[in-house]
Amino acid sequence: MTNPLLAVKDLTVDFITRHGTVHVLDDVSFDIGDGEIVGIIGESGSGKSVTAYSIMGILDHAARIRSGEILFQGRDVLGMNRSELDRWRGKAASIIFQNPRTALNPIRSVGDQIADVLARHTPARASEIRAKTIDALKQVRIPDPERRSKAYPFELSGGLCQRIGIAIALACAPRLLIADEPTTGLDVTTQAVIMDLIRNLAREQKTSVALITHDVALASEYCDRLIIMHAGHVVEVAPTAEIIDHPRHPYTAQLLRSVPSLVDSIGELQAIRGSLPDLRRADLPFCRFAERCDRRLPICDAERLHLGPALERHAVACRNPL
Repeated sequence: MTNPLLAVKDLTVDFITRHGTVHVLDDVSFDIGDGEIVGIIGESGSGKSVTAYSIMGILDHAARIRSGEILFQGRDVLGMNRSELDRWRGKAASIIFQNPRTALNPIRSVGDQIADVLARHTPARASEIRAKTIDALKQVRIPDPERRSKAYPFELSGGLCQRIGIAIALACAPRLLIADEPTTGLDVTTQAVIMDLIRNLAREQKTSVALITHDVALASEYCDRLIIMHAGHVVEVAPTAEIIDHPRHPYTAQLLRSVPSLVDSIGELQAIRGSLPDLRRADLPFCRFAERCDRRLPICDAERLHLGPALERHAVACRNPL
């Protein structure tokens, strides 16, 4: 991709714990273009959220970024100092967290929390910030925004709290929005409302979106491209329709067969074999899916494999792709 908005290159992240070093991400690379909605898909433990937190600079203190670059409009986010990062977050890039009740401050009204972001990044008077706060609530379709702005998170439903999270994330019209499991814990109807809202607001503001989810069916409905992750590796990247119709990596194929809405009959539904490898192992295989794969060849264990083109706009990290 020429001049992408975001380019993650060879990102490698470890977590130092009392039980050993956890090799969470290993040479993760992908791009996100202007105005593009990209899904980052994988099982729990595949490294999706760690990738998001690395981009936003909010990793846990136990994390160590061993190598890599995170380029936003050509500038390396990892090279920013604390004040530069604080100015960048919220204004250029923002994040919607998967648990809005945990992410929101329980002792401040939701209107004040939106105003805090606006005050930090917008040179405006208090009256203007107040008006923009109400506009932000209207934008996420919250009824009676004047009254709701005075409410506290515990007074609102999960769906309304998630809308507040979206309002905070989009308050300063960022170029990049990371939505980390934004529909977790919401009923199916509310999930659709929230995802429609994110997609429509992103299109209106020309914001690029990285949707992080384990819900392949959800991502297939809303995303332009899919990035498939397994155990800290990016294993496949392609346009959504191409991956759904013609998965090349064995893990992607198994992942799709585990989704009821993506198979023709209940008899085709299959669980993904095995489990993720222990990422504390010093002898992790070059392909972390190899021990679960029925297409494993001797060459899979012989040398390192990087993501490479399988077809036009379709890249796969596999020695024996489908």
